[in-house]
Amino acid sequence: MMPIVEKLEIQTSVPREDVSALMSNGKRLIHRICLATALLVMVAVAAQAVHAADGSQTKFKRISTQYIAALGDPGASSGSSAQLWGLWPLDPGPRGVKLSRYHSLKEAGGIAPARWKFDEADWWLEEHGLIMEQPTVPLPPGKYVVTGSRKVTAMLTIHPADSRGDRRWELDQSATLYDVTHLACRSARYTPATVGGSCSPANAKQTAFPVAPGGTMPPVEGCTKQDYAVLIVIGMGVED
Repeated sequence: MMPIVEKLEIQTSVPREDVSALMSNGKRLIHRICLATALLVMVAVAAQAVHAADGSQTKFKRISTQYIAALGDPGASSGSSAQLWGLWPLDPGPRGVKLSRYHSLKEAGGIAPARWKFDEADWWLEEHGLIMEQPTVPLPPGKYVVTGSRKVTAMLTIHPADSRGDRRWELDQSATLYDVTHLACRSARYTPATVGGSCSPANAKQTAFPVAPGGTMPPVEGCTKQDYAVLIVIGMGVED
């Protein structure tokens, strides 16, 4: 059965000048790594029949590329604790601040050039050593068309919180969290290892970057680190 993609516009080409720009700068920022590939895998959405968990078909609407910070067993197709997941509605890469510019960020009162506020007790890094803004947590309930920009594109369902505040997540088509993780995009959250302790980006070793695709983010002295998988969101599901 063909998929219902009435509201999802598929792009099959990228202007030559855009590709050149992306390739020349692709080693620095998340969006310059992820965006070009995200455009290409939109074709895969049209080639798959995506169904909701109850068997009903789902329509899609294309959205500007977003990014999910996810936690869970890489080999699982469903799980709990999605209330700990986050969403970057805007690509955090070009909005980030280099580790080498941390002192300037601090002198600016923690206000980044992109106007987001740095929190010294809860901050994020990406694979090239850019300090990122925090994602929106929790990830809102709904259906997200996600991809790891490799072979699999699937529908991720985030369920509303239950009576205990837990939110379940599930991927269709037997896809696993690993399948829809974009390995080139790495991210981690850093918080103080002790109450009242110092957890500063100034302690991060800049020589530890960039992080290899699929690798773990480096530790930072004085900090507790939590690695997150990064999922590319290219569409939203709308129940038929």
